[in-house]
Amino acid sequence: MTIMTPCLTRFAIQVVVRAMILCLMPGLPLSAESFAAEDRRPPNIILVLMDDMGWRDVGFIGNKFVETPHIDRLAKSGLVLTQAYASAPNCAPTRACLMSGQYTPRHGVYTVVDPRQPPGSPWHKLQAAESKSQLDTSVVTIAESLRDGGYATAFFGMWNLGRGRTGPLTPSGQGFQKVVFPENLGFGKDEYLDNEENYLSDRLTDEVLQFVDQNRNRPFFVYLADHAIHAPFNPKQDLLAKYERKAVATKDRRNDPACAATIEAVDQNFGRIMDRLKQLNLSDNTFMIFTSDNGGTQQYTPPLRGGKGELYEGGIRVPLVVAGPGIKNLGGKCDAPVSTIDLYPTLLELAGIKAPDGLSLDGVSLVPLFHGASTLDRKRLFWHFPCYVGRATPSSAIREGDFKLIEFFEDGGRVELFNLKNDPNEEKNLAALMPDKAAALTKTLRAWQQETNALLPVGPNPNYDPKAERPRGGQGGGGRDKSKRGQPKR
Repeated sequence: MTIMTPCLTRFAIQVVVRAMILCLMPGLPLSAESFAAEDRRPPNIILVLMDDMGWRDVGFIGNKFVETPHIDRLAKSGLVLTQAYASAPNCAPTRACLMSGQYTPRHGVYTVVDPRQPPGSPWHKLQAAESKSQLDTSVVTIAESLRDGGYATAFFGMWNLGRGRTGPLTPSGQGFQKVVFPENLGFGKDEYLDNEENYLSDRLTDEVLQFVDQNRNRPFFVYLADHAIHAPFNPKQDLLAKYERKAVATKDRRNDPACAATIEAVDQNFGRIMDRLKQLNLSDNTFMIFTSDNGGTQQYTPPLRGGKGELYEGGIRVPLVVAGPGIKNLGGKCDAPVSTIDLYPTLLELAGIKAPDGLSLDGVSLVPLFHGASTLDRKRLFWHFPCYVGRATPSSAIREGDFKLIEFFEDGGRVELFNLKNDPNEEKNLAALMPDKAAALTKTLRAWQQETNALLPVGPNPNYDPKAERPRGGQGGGGRDKSKRGQPKR
């Protein structure tokens, strides 16, 4: 895809009109400062969505093994949302929630559609709900809203919301004017290295920098969805050697040299983007957002419970930092629970663009938090995952205040209740000790399921075989294939 020829944006038209009004009405003040403040160009937006990066996989959260100096630098100049959640426990549904600003039942993308785990697989106790494999074109994406508001829009990386390189279900059909997939750059599916030993994160960043250079004079929206840090890893050899040396001094199984090397490679490229913005004098008018599509796998998530595919904290808690003009409490932290669905209304407000008519957004804008608020006008968050992935079973969840309840659809809708303030690692199930609270949250959760027409598992699986073995690796098994770690692909 190529970038569309820039045209006169709505912002430019407003500037011209206001200038004409000032000329025709000499009694109005002509303060250059007031004019600049009123007509400042809408901010640029760069959104970086990592793949499988867990909550504790970066330095600004407290990881002492992985070195992420550039992302940490962003955290010091912005705001860290310490209780940020992905809207789903795996890749595709979270990305659909990001693009739509809606919970999973609204768009119907519940999971990554995996041929290794079709509904009715013999290791499933229940007949899982059907999930869409693409985001419907009827959804007005955040890219479409920003494009129609005068932004140059670009997508780089992993889409996972519709197959093909072009067409209505691809990024180019969903609001992005510039689209670069890894295969456009010569990379095979899920490969970190191409045949020339180029590294994927480096090449995607090259393309981002080129787009920023070309669109420096107009508002732009960049959505960078890197394949990192999805396993199997194939890290840069110098970084791998560095972390293998560091790992000798630690016995923490979370400190995996291959994973750490992959994270630092991302950080190096994040620094390249920050440096280019500074060179172009765009830093002061650019919002940078760094987050992930789901929690990490269980090896890397402790002390949080669970991992990718599960609705325990380890499967849905993610890093989130936002930096940009007007953010108060620079380098500070905010404990308000927030979600991927909140990014759509947030970006609209930052850009000064109204939501499209008829669009129902489940998220709320985070801008009040940027301006110093400590809470949002929202009582609860929801998750709905009526499918199987890895060892996780169909489930649904609600967080209200400090309490979180998970409903497991196997075993007759068993529930678990946790007080996240006192027990952030979800070690003590309070359902039996607080039956009234558990019943109230269950009632609210089920009312929400009905309101959103959430699909549920359709009943017992007639093909269920308790002795059947699950497929291992990737989405099917939820595990990480270690066979390629540190081994260059040829």
